[in-house]
Amino acid sequence: MKRLVIGLGNPGDTYRHTRHNIGFVVADRLAELLKKRFAAGKGEYSYFECDVEKHHLIVAKPTTYMNLIGRAVAELIDLYNIDETKMMVICDDLNLPFGQIRIRERGSSGGHKGLESIIYSLENDRFPRLRVGIGCPEDSEAKDYVLEKFGDDEKAELNGIVNDAAKAVLEWVNRGIVSAMNRYNVKLTH
Repeated sequence: MKRLVIGLGNPGDTYRHTRHNIGFVVADRLAELLKKRFAAGKGEYSYFECDVEKHHLIVAKPTTYMNLIGRAVAELIDLYNIDETKMMVICDDLNLPFGQIRIRERGSSGGHKGLESIIYSLENDRFPRLRVGIGCPEDSEAKDYVLEKFGDDEKAELNGIVNDAAKAVLEWVNRGIVSAMNRYNVKLTH
């Protein structure tokens, strides 16, 4: 059975280590864990494929900017003939405390431009998503905060958070959404 994982982020060196690109960071960690490398896709994405237990896994990073990501996701779903419920999107979440992981079966965009683009392109919100909390101080403007690089104190914890998120994705691939939610929808210590 096929599973598609989409890490969200913006392309280019300017955005490489920003909070908004945590989806790319988790996708890169999956590549490390599975000993794979991303290659250019036939559309607006880079990707790798591999078999994990009983599943064929495709992990992709769209190469469009966040507000156009839905185009690449629609291409991938069509190319691999995958039902949206067999796709997980990894993104940042301002409304979750830094480091908290929340997995949901479906839902609104919560104001996230990448999720909005995907929902618009697919004309539904019936896809799992893994949100990684990046927090947002009350005195910060959200659109600026997400495009800032992680602070030194955050960097110290980031490796553990990214590992947990990658393991949560693999839990979803191998054991399903309920198992992944039960195991990872709690604040973990890193």
